[in-house]
Amino acid sequence: DGYCQACPQTCPDCPQRLNAPQTLEGAQVWDLLGRLGGQLRIAPSGGIVGWDMGSAQALARALGVPGVAVAELLPAIEAVMVAKLNERVASSDLERGDV
Repeated sequence: DGYCQACPQTCPDCPQRLNAPQTLEGAQVWDLLGRLGGQLRIAPSGGIVGWDMGSAQALARALGVPGVAVAELLPAIEAVMVAKLNERVASSDLERGDV
């Protein structure tokens, strides 16, 4: 939510604006994502594998998020999350010299 607060202007290619949910279901899935922090699957090597999708679906049902929206949107978002978190982990390992 605070991503654009540091920006002095409204950028035409602002990621927060471009990636904002366009539907109620999209907003519900986005809210669900904020609740999945403790549901990460992590490989023994320390790499992020993804979310526990069974737990994600159970939480979505409990919150009343339409299952079809979760099934459509969550895997695509998960793929980006995994890539970005693993980049961050690798970058911090390089900075510490653990590689």
